[in-house]
Amino acid sequence: MKRRGFLGGLAAGAFWAEETIQAYQGNVKTAGKPSELKITDLRFAHIIGAPMRAPIIRIDTNQGISGYGEVRDGASVTYALILKSRLIGENPCNVDKVFRKIKQFGFHARQAGGVCGVEMALWDLAGKAYNVPAYQLLGGKFRDKIRLYCDTTESHDPKVYGERLRKRREEGFTWLKMDLGIDLVEQTPGCVTAPLGVTQRTAGLTPHMFTGMEITDKGIGLMCDYVAQIREMVGWDIPLSADHFGHIGVNSCIRLGKGLTKFNMAWLEDMIPWTETEQLKEIKEAIDIPLCTGEDIYLKEPFIHLAKNHAVDVLHPDLATSGGLLETKKIGDALMEYGHPMAMHFAGTPISFMANVHCAAATENFLVLEHHSVDVPWWKDLVKGNDQPLSEKGWAVVPDKPGLGVEPNADEVKKHLAPGTGYFDPSDSWNNERSWDRLYS
Repeated sequence: MKRRGFLGGLAAGAFWAEETIQAYQGNVKTAGKPSELKITDLRFAHIIGAPMRAPIIRIDTNQGISGYGEVRDGASVTYALILKSRLIGENPCNVDKVFRKIKQFGFHARQAGGVCGVEMALWDLAGKAYNVPAYQLLGGKFRDKIRLYCDTTESHDPKVYGERLRKRREEGFTWLKMDLGIDLVEQTPGCVTAPLGVTQRTAGLTPHMFTGMEITDKGIGLMCDYVAQIREMVGWDIPLSADHFGHIGVNSCIRLGKGLTKFNMAWLEDMIPWTETEQLKEIKEAIDIPLCTGEDIYLKEPFIHLAKNHAVDVLHPDLATSGGLLETKKIGDALMEYGHPMAMHFAGTPISFMANVHCAAATENFLVLEHHSVDVPWWKDLVKGNDQPLSEKGWAVVPDKPGLGVEPNADEVKKHLAPGTGYFDPSDSWNNERSWDRLYS
């Protein structure tokens, strides 16, 4: 190419690039000017009975756009309010930057609720500002529908519980999960050995390995008989996971796991605390059923540690604890590198549910998402704006509306507020909370 033609091509390219940018800015619909968006307020509405307590937060901006998130079920809304003064003035579209600013104020389990609730609301705001669904900002989607499993009220009568689970299958659920704890046999003589006076209820706040509770062969046999009856009722062709075993020691977990092998369980969840990597690995290597943990872990590093050590088979983050949408996607991507799938734990309102749906859509090795509110008749009415049911026949449809795709339905939310709380009342007392937050000198 001649020099004049080359330079002319560069000039033309530069001209058209500028023209293209101007055309884009003039024709792409946004809800405002994203680069000038600023956070001005944070308020909450505390819902109860959904079936858990769950505070919804609303982040307002200088352009009239609001984003919604949710503090994890059972957590204090204070975990979010303490972040307010650190958020005011920030551009919510800088999701990762803001998250890195506030993530030091989260911790494992419910203590991460504030940080994660804010992160959800930031993605809702960014999606609305750019007029795209949250999953698109995470890199796009791998699927249009999200497979669900649901919590089902337990019964000590296997026929009653089996019938409840069988109905879940009839409703369209393609994955089942049951509670399977030593409470089933604890009152039967000869089934559980424990220090006198120690029961499953009194030991509930003691880590499993330190209670002195162990299950006997008789107890394992009765629990296996219970599962056998349920398996026959729901069928052998559908995944059946189990949870809530009780605070029993590692050796009891191994013996129980071996007893359950013939029922081809999909996973055994949280047999001991997630913190015990070596002991989880000991259980995993001794049994032939997948082991699962993760709902109380904050941030990706502990998940990576468990995956790198292959201490469990399935990792199970709760997005309202693990760090929000982007961090949970990072967790899924990291687990995939080590050959592990990611299931997702959830128990809250439709706000957090939709955050989970977007994240699940954007994560390649996603397996299945929990739905804890199937039996709450008004749960779906807590939000509006969705063009299709939040879930139907065991699946959630990934929405294409901006942000999370739903808004609170004020009329319904107000019916279920915690006593003494209001509907997104002012929270000005948190505007000026200050401290020197830097973690180094």
